[in-house]
Order: sequence, then structure tokens, then C-alpha cells
Amino acid sequence: MKLVALKPRESRIAAILLLLLALVLAYFVLLHWWFVSPLLNVRSQMADLRDTQARFASAIAEKPALQQRIATLGQGQAASNAFLPEDDPNAAAAGLMQRVVDVVAAHPDGGSCEVSQKMPVPNPPAADGEPYRKVAVSISLRCDMQPFAAVMQELEQGTPYLFIDDLSIYRNPVAAQQASAPPLEVQFTLSGYVRQSRGAAPAAAAPAGDAS
Repeated sequence: MKLVALKPRESRIAAILLLLLALVLAYFVLLHWWFVSPLLNVRSQMADLRDTQARFASAIAEKPALQQRIATLGQGQAASNAFLPEDDPNAAAAGLMQRVVDVVAAHPDGGSCEVSQKMPVPNPPAADGEPYRKVAVSISLRCDMQPFAAVMQELEQGTPYLFIDDLSIYRNPVAAQQASAPPLEVQFTLSGYVRQSRGAAPAAAAPAGDAS
């Protein structure tokens, strides 16, 4: 078979095409699958997290209206089951942490969810004459999206009335490289109110340090 020699112009065009093909192959083999694709995946996950956090931030924005409801309760104009059932702030903090554990255990569908840490948050003593006192705990969760949404909805919409503040949601970057959908790392402060008996002395602040 006789080979036909290419003209100089055709040789240059062929060399340019081969160079472009080599560059495209090198990009996909050396850059795209090792660097660009994981970064695009992380960017997509960050966008999902921003959307999720925006939805919960919108729910938290309703806090003033809920606090107004608490003020109404303090005047005796609503049912007492909106308050935490305990009389002592320390017992109420323990009850709040146990309530989170029970709510998480009640939503096993759609993935896993666990309480990674829980501890009371010290609050200043209530002023004399105040009919109720705030009790808060710090909660950390490691949850998939579906059970996390169900847990947050039950905590905010049930009774007694509870409030979620300082909500932080993120994915562990190390876990994100090892799994396509790693669980959410969630931290927030959960608070409620204890009705104080008239004339009772303010209770001491809850001690810190119950972690699990």
C-alpha cells in the first residue's frame, strides 16, 4: 500500500488536531475526574444546604410571633401545656434533651438520624415577678435530610412550645469525599419556658456538661 505524503499545510492542520485531541484527553484524564468533578459535586451540595438553611431561617423568623404567644400564656390566656411540664429549670433542661432523643428515635424513616451531643445552656436567673423562665439546651445532630426535616418540624410545631435558635447546618468535607450523600451535621439551641409559681425564688442556672 502506497502512502501519500501530506502537504505542509495539511500536516500542520493534522498536527493541530492531534494536539487538541491530546489536550482534551489530558483534561478529562488528569483534571476533570480528579479535581473538577468533585468540586462541582461539593458546589451542588453547598447549594442544597443553602436552600435548606434558608427554609429553616424563614421558620426561625417567625420567632417574635411565637414569643408573643408565650407572653400571652404568661398572662394566663392560654393552656398551660404550652409550657414545659417541669417546675425546676434543671429538670426542664434534662426533659428537653430527653425530648429531642425521643423525637429523633420516632423518625427512623428516610435515613439515619442520631443525637451526637446534648448539653444544657446556662441562663441568667429570672427577674422577680416574672411569670415564666427560659430554659435552653445545645443540641448536635447527625442526620440524613428526610428524618432531619421531620425532627425539626415536630420540635417546632408540637407542644410544649419550643424555639430553635443559632441553627447551623453543614456537611463534613471529609465525609463528602467518601460518600455521595453524607449526613448533615446540625447544631442548634432549643429552648422552652417554665412557668414559675408566684413568689418562688429564682432557681440556679443549669450546670453545663451532659454530653453523649
